[in-house]
Amino acid sequence: MNRWGIFALVVLVVAAGWTFFVCASQVTGAGGKSAANILVTSAVKTEQPAVPIPKPEGNQPALPTPKAEAERPAVEVVFVLDTTGSMGELIQAAKEKIWAIANTLVSAKPTPRIKMGLVAYRDRGDQYITRRTDLTSDLDAIYKELMGFQATAGGDEPESVNQALHEAVTQLSWSRDSKTYRVIFLVGDSPPHMDYTDDVKYPETCKIAAAAGIIINTVQCGSNTTTPGIWTEIALKSEGRYFRVEQSGSAILATTPFDDKLAALGAELDATRVYYGTPGERAELSKHLDVAAAIESDATVTAKARRAGFIAGTAGEAVLGPRQELINDLAGGRVKLVKLKTENLPENMQKMTIGERESFVARTQAKRARLQADIKDLAAKRQAHIEEEVRKRADKGAASLDYMVYDSVKEQAAKKGITYTDGPAH
Repeated sequence: MNRWGIFALVVLVVAAGWTFFVCASQVTGAGGKSAANILVTSAVKTEQPAVPIPKPEGNQPALPTPKAEAERPAVEVVFVLDTTGSMGELIQAAKEKIWAIANTLVSAKPTPRIKMGLVAYRDRGDQYITRRTDLTSDLDAIYKELMGFQATAGGDEPESVNQALHEAVTQLSWSRDSKTYRVIFLVGDSPPHMDYTDDVKYPETCKIAAAAGIIINTVQCGSNTTTPGIWTEIALKSEGRYFRVEQSGSAILATTPFDDKLAALGAELDATRVYYGTPGERAELSKHLDVAAAIESDATVTAKARRAGFIAGTAGEAVLGPRQELINDLAGGRVKLVKLKTENLPENMQKMTIGERESFVARTQAKRARLQADIKDLAAKRQAHIEEEVRKRADKGAASLDYMVYDSVKEQAAKKGITYTDGPAH
């Protein structure tokens, strides 16, 4: 009596909108010999529901590739700032103008990568001698520190200029690339103590700076007659320039009809940030939003307007998304949404389907592009408005801190192949 066994395998495969039915069977006769092999397949086209992904409302800004980013010129600027009582007006002007200076620095062709640092100084016996903020591309962090500066103490010149200058040259994270434009602006109204025996005196610090390719520009505030000689010597020994401004800083602090709208758009642009990573990484990155919220709360409208102009540009990526910012990283091809673990997405995206995530990202990209375009348009109108006001001044702005910073940067950066032609941003 012959015995037959039947083995069958049915596989259902779904791919690319098609459903494939695969059936493989084997019929086995007596003695275990195969009598027949049968393979049956069929395919049915199946429609998947379309995910509505909106098109961007404007042109998404082209983000630099890692290679292009590395090839952009670099500018590193440190402000060494006297924060004693007599410097109150200048410090307030600095809080207003830091974003204008940043906008001036990024106006070069090609657009450079920017880092800034701060060294605040007073004197021995005061609340602090120096307070350092290392070089960083996150200018919000610099602005946060600057907002905390208060002009107090002092009144017994000289000050600890030697210590502050030496720390600025030797204790900050300067790059070593010979193509980078590295510069210090020493801003104060009093000369250094030369009687502190344990200080490194400014002539030695200038030698170190020159060897490292760090230029020192000196800015004297006010008319203290004991300061110009030393300030000039520091500049000459480090290939920099000396200039003097009024005690107030002689900065151009005009307001415009565009400031309120620019400040509001800047806050909206901040709200498009989407950070990803482990819960610990997201918590750390969310501190950037806390800083932005503090700026929104405490800064003047004009400062927020200037900041909006900066973060809407190419260099603003370092503020909006210093790292692990989903919108920038997706646009730059540095990450793929489908490859991110659900637990590494922000909480509001974790419960979304992949289609909903794609739609959310597309809407956020479109909103960011629209805001950036609107800000750039208003910032250009704001700049034109102030330039018209400056032309009405007797000196055409030539005696302002804005112009003096721009003029020195223009001359010095040109030696590094960085070209400035647009004049100072205001």
